[in-house]
Amino acid sequence: MSAQPVAPSFRRPEVIVAAGLAIAMLTFGPRSTMGFFLTPMTVENGWSREVFALAIALQNLFWGAAQPFSGLLADRYGPVPVLVVGSVVYAAGLVLMAFTTDALVLQLTAGVLMGLGIASSAYFLVLVAFQRLLPERMKPLAFGLGTAAGSAGQFVFAPLGQGFIAGFGWRGALVAMAALVLVVPFLAMVLRGGAQPRPRGVVEQSAGGAIAEALGHRSYLWLIAGFFVCGFHVAFITTHLPPYVADIGIDPWWGGMAIGVIGLFNIAGAITAGWLSGRVPKRLVLSAIYFGRGIAITLFILTPPSVASLLIFSAAMGFLWLSTVPPTQGLVNIMFGTRFMAMLFGVVFFSHQVGSFLGVWLGGRIYDQTGSYALFWWISVALAVFAGLVHLPIVERPVARLQPAE
Repeated sequence: MSAQPVAPSFRRPEVIVAAGLAIAMLTFGPRSTMGFFLTPMTVENGWSREVFALAIALQNLFWGAAQPFSGLLADRYGPVPVLVVGSVVYAAGLVLMAFTTDALVLQLTAGVLMGLGIASSAYFLVLVAFQRLLPERMKPLAFGLGTAAGSAGQFVFAPLGQGFIAGFGWRGALVAMAALVLVVPFLAMVLRGGAQPRPRGVVEQSAGGAIAEALGHRSYLWLIAGFFVCGFHVAFITTHLPPYVADIGIDPWWGGMAIGVIGLFNIAGAITAGWLSGRVPKRLVLSAIYFGRGIAITLFILTPPSVASLLIFSAAMGFLWLSTVPPTQGLVNIMFGTRFMAMLFGVVFFSHQVGSFLGVWLGGRIYDQTGSYALFWWISVALAVFAGLVHLPIVERPVARLQPAE
């Protein structure tokens, strides 16, 4: 019997996972620090909070709008070319953001350009690579770790971003983070290859047919509605929590720490959600997450401001942060299979980013109009209840096309 060929060391599963996790951290981390730049940029340039918030809102919107197309390209050509181009565009957006003094240019750099770059370098492309390259036994854990790695990036970049600002100024901090993002193309080389899994015994379809089928599926539409709320919460808190902390009389340093705590606890939350999604109905996992967010926000705004209440809130929200991703992605996979998984999840994610756009922009708008975030917090609670309810009627089974003929 001939010996089995040994894979080169850089193609071993553990190396592939390590490279993928590093990419997820490097691409998720810088975008999670945008709230740190709100105060220095608005003060130096004489902008309102709404101006900065609109740029980050556009970033989220263009990220979401481009995500289905990035997913389609990854489905067809593999994730590596998409990751390479996306990370270069992302880095360019960070550098150009550092040197803009015009509000419109800020919308184009921090908003449009960075949004397009993030869409083509997001951690979900790492999950596509894991789907293609890893043995079946490693995929469930790798998917959970891939999602959690984004939060690890948030945890690492929270103090790192603040340290860059303290050491290099806010402009130098943006350039430094751009340099780190440019490491991604080199790491992406490890993720080359791997075949797109093709289902057997089911009807093949085009990308357009896949979109039409999904948008005609009621459970998929409920999933889209719920993920809108996820984006609304996450983007608002990422951008506006650091200045809100200063507004309520807490040292601004704790605002950065709060974002880091969210990232830290989301590591556990994402892995736990992935584990639970394999054991209980995914729709129930999602409903519990959103109801939990509503409770956490309510307690936070009704509790007297303190460092302790801030950190407890950050830990609770962190546990419920991107824990929505494994069950949401899992439901898309169950309903429609893996053929166009990246593209169809991208459509759901576009809804997430529309929510992100409104969460960031309306947060700044309401603050400028009322001088407070109080109304916005209560809107967030109402939407959490809505999202908890809309996931309950989701049906967790494949479409008829994926059920093999007898």
